[in-house]
Amino acid sequence: MDTTAPLIDPFARAISYLRVSVTDRCDFRCVYCMAENMTFLPKKELLTLEELDRMCSAFVRMGVQKLRITGGEPLVRRDILTFFRAMSRHLDSGALKELTLTTNGSQLARFAGELYDAGVRRVNVSLDTLDEKKFADITRWGRLPQVLEGIDAAQAAGLKVKINAVALKGFNEDELFTLADWCASRDMDLTFIEVMPMGDLGNEDRLDQYWSLKDLRARLAERFTLTDLAERTGGPARYVRLEETGQKIGFITPLTHNFCESCNRVRLTCTGELYMCLGQEDMADLRAPLRASADDAVLEDAIRAAIARKPKGHDFDYSRQKVAGQVSRHMSHTGG
Repeated sequence: MDTTAPLIDPFARAISYLRVSVTDRCDFRCVYCMAENMTFLPKKELLTLEELDRMCSAFVRMGVQKLRITGGEPLVRRDILTFFRAMSRHLDSGALKELTLTTNGSQLARFAGELYDAGVRRVNVSLDTLDEKKFADITRWGRLPQVLEGIDAAQAAGLKVKINAVALKGFNEDELFTLADWCASRDMDLTFIEVMPMGDLGNEDRLDQYWSLKDLRARLAERFTLTDLAERTGGPARYVRLEETGQKIGFITPLTHNFCESCNRVRLTCTGELYMCLGQEDMADLRAPLRASADDAVLEDAIRAAIARKPKGHDFDYSRQKVAGQVSRHMSHTGG
């Protein structure tokens, strides 16, 4: 078999983007992501940092050009900077075009400089509110000043910051313009995400919290002139520019907008399970072939077999007042 052939799925999509969860642990307990009392995986089930390196390096060899590190909270994993530094060799060789991460921002004050030194140039920070009390409520354990300090540190280190905010009716509806203005003032792009039906977190509440981004967009249009941007990253976001501020706003609508036809990504969990689609239960165990042989040929065959099963799309649907197409695992397990 040609080991250099790029990864192409059954729908002729080249897989060039890998999202890797490096831990299921987090120092927050956001209500739409985790239960308050989470049971975490035993350490032996997790891929070691060396195994993560081997796994990611195999994907890079097979054509992955963008690597996004997620969690849980990736920066709470012990010695995770070792892994970032190891991945920088693929940036140096030109095989990897981008190494980035999604974080809650709590550890950025500690690690921003080292991340920049390892070749990271931008980070996504998940932040749903600028109200200290509401922030403590929704994250359960989080403290807003710590995150704001992290964002300051990231920008000071030269990292470009994008803010991801989950749109929650009755929670941050009244902060739409506050968030937009704050991001504009700091030269940060902002992406709103529709809440997703994942985990056992009382999805009845989820229906009450569901705030359609169509409505959110209409509210933005009352104050700003919105220009649709053609720009696509192969991912779920659709972008507009607010002409008055020049700022870019993204909308991720997994439920009301099917973006699957251009999907170029797969997700690897911290235990080595590869999910070919976030909204489907189908996955491939890559930990077994990785641990079965020191030779990567077995692993590469398993990766190709998994990509050959990548589905055309997913089928979340809120419209029937019962959350259909719902997957049973927590978001923190697959990686945000």
